[in-house]
Amino acid sequence: MVSFRPVTMEDLPLLSEWMARPHWREWWGDPTEELGYIKEMLTGQDTTRPYFFQIDGKETGYIQVWFIKDQKNTEWVEDYPWLELLPEEAVGVDLSIASAADLSKGIGTRVLSAFVEKLRGEGYERIIIDPDPANLRAVKAYRKAGFREIEDLLGRTDDSLLMEHNNQEGVS
Repeated sequence: MVSFRPVTMEDLPLLSEWMARPHWREWWGDPTEELGYIKEMLTGQDTTRPYFFQIDGKETGYIQVWFIKDQKNTEWVEDYPWLELLPEEAVGVDLSIASAADLSKGIGTRVLSAFVEKLRGEGYERIIIDPDPANLRAVKAYRKAGFREIEDLLGRTDDSLLMEHNNQEGVS
């Protein structure tokens, strides 16, 4: 069973440990910088909501939801100008699996599908994800969870592959 629980300040040492792992650093970058962003979320300086995801009660990874309307007119637009091309009501999702040993086991697809269901239950209809196109494992998992490339934005998002959930069940 997949469940989610909000990250707290007490969780930062565990996240720091996870973020230092090679499979995290490859796609997320500097752990200190990323942890700083999460601290901003926890202190209300950023509206992004961070969660742990749990499989059968065990902390298995990290997932967050961020709000397009809150990222427009920020320094993020300088690095990601495609944010201006998205509707304000859209939300974005990012995730990473804690242990490299758990990669390529379907966990990302399963967790992302459950998180999309949670977000839909909260009233969000436009859900996007923006993997690095070189992260083929992630792109494959996201497609299985029902995300598809946003055709009219292909080639306009620099180093991101912008994908939107198609509001249907994922396909295997």
